[in-house]
Amino acid sequence: MGRSQARPQTPGAALSPALPASRATMALLWLVVFLVPASCTVRPDQDGHHAQLQVLSADPKSPIENFRMQTRSKTLSWDVTGNVSNIHCSKNSNSPTKAQNNHSCKFYVLPKCELSNYTVTVTMANGESFSTWLQYPVQEGSPGAAARGLTCWVHDVDFLTCSWEVGTEAPSDVQYHAYLETVTRTGKKWECPRYSTNELGTHIQCHFQNISAFADVQYRFLVNGTSAESRIPCSEFIAYLSHIEALSPPNMTISCNKSHSVMEWKMSSLFYNMFQYELEIQKGTERPYVHKEDRKTSFVLSNPGAYTVRIRARVRFYQTSPWSASQSVVCHKEEDADLHLWLTPLVIALVTLLVVGCALFLCKRYSVLQKLFPPIPHMKDPLDNNTHSERMLAWESDRAGQEECPVAKVQVLGEK
Repeated sequence: MGRSQARPQTPGAALSPALPASRATMALLWLVVFLVPASCTVRPDQDGHHAQLQVLSADPKSPIENFRMQTRSKTLSWDVTGNVSNIHCSKNSNSPTKAQNNHSCKFYVLPKCELSNYTVTVTMANGESFSTWLQYPVQEGSPGAAARGLTCWVHDVDFLTCSWEVGTEAPSDVQYHAYLETVTRTGKKWECPRYSTNELGTHIQCHFQNISAFADVQYRFLVNGTSAESRIPCSEFIAYLSHIEALSPPNMTISCNKSHSVMEWKMSSLFYNMFQYELEIQKGTERPYVHKEDRKTSFVLSNPGAYTVRIRARVRFYQTSPWSASQSVVCHKEEDADLHLWLTPLVIALVTLLVVGCALFLCKRYSVLQKLFPPIPHMKDPLDNNTHSERMLAWESDRAGQEECPVAKVQVLGEK
């Protein structure tokens, strides 16, 4: 509902003790006009869109006329008469801004579902001030039937989920439908591709994927309702995608020995690449402490012994991830295991070298024995015809040396 009320700031104004009948009648008429709201009028704005407005003027001196909302350009406009000093606009009485050329105020975002008060305050040259306001948009249906508790978040790098509850005054056949749209002038819109439902089959959650294909601009998450019994108001949630990203904890790996422990981690995010990391470390029964690292993705802990650690990531002034699961590390046992891993192949290698060395030694020793003690040659028995099984050596009659033996003549006597 829009109202315009004069607030004279000139002191000393007083009513005369006796008013003439004509003046009393006029005062009564203005009181009725002030107390009874005007009916809604539907007028097209300059962008071709219609806005339902209620404008009530309680003072004929009000300089504001033809109060209107241009929805596509998100501009509140009016005509002004008289000697005006300045004009300011505000939404829900927050952060007044100066009007452009005393004729309009532009808003970056106009809600489609949330009822807001838009106020224009005019200060005249003589010091008088007037305030004119309107409520936009005009809602239809019971506000309690709209989806309530609407919230959205980006998660697991590339997914968007929006969740809501069924309105407390919603009819039994209510069904909700979700949309994602930009709040820019182009107003691109995407319908929800996949829903989750409650036990009655009513949509209570919407899932988008491939969010990396969407630009990081401001979006409106819109939930409309339908019912055969009554009209269902809409619900909306407006935010930048980067502002609603639910960060996952970093993925950490640890390696260590008795002297130091190396912790390394990796962080995944769709919109951010610079983080501050917090590591909560507890050695043995000591009290835990928090170590911070800016942008680095590793940390070396000296003389670790047995300890537990968990990690989380923080984006400055925005979000913080939850803590990761605690990891328990016992570094000296890990060192013994590493010792076992490299000691086994070392022993095998040493044994192999020892066997090869022994074999070479034995072969070399056998060769030396053969040279020191060569085999003695055998003479051929002329009476034995079995020459195939004999091992025969060639006799060198002219060979001299230690192997040379004296030869005796043998005379065979016949039998008598």
